[in-house]
Amino acid sequence: MHRFRRFLIYAAAGGVGTACQYAVLILLVQGGLSGPVPASAAGALAGAIVNYGLNYWVTFKSQAGHLQTASRFGLIAAAGIALNTGLMHLLTVQLALNYLLAQIFSSAAVLVLTYSANTLWTFGSKRPRDKDVSHRSRHDD
Repeated sequence: MHRFRRFLIYAAAGGVGTACQYAVLILLVQGGLSGPVPASAAGALAGAIVNYGLNYWVTFKSQAGHLQTASRFGLIAAAGIALNTGLMHLLTVQLALNYLLAQIFSSAAVLVLTYSANTLWTFGSKRPRDKDVSHRSRHDD
């Protein structure tokens, strides 16, 4: 039950990051500033930044330092952005799917990848909850 609850929190936090991604995507495409694939990649980067903070503090309540978690999260976010960009290219350029529909499919695939990887690797190891150590490690890395 704990894993399912954490997944729901992760998905809700991801919803905030996804809203940022979609906002950037729509603004860039509708504003004529970019095509759907690069706009989606830019939006995914913005969403990843938002997601890191929410996942560190809310979803996983991490006690690990930011140096460790941010670097791991960044690698997983890069893999998610690569998957997202590849799927967006396939769906919008090669299959001529509407860019918003393509983004919905891409977002679902990225959710599965990043949740699994962040659960197992980024936030998987917990340090003891010593207030002095955890406070210092969160802010001094």
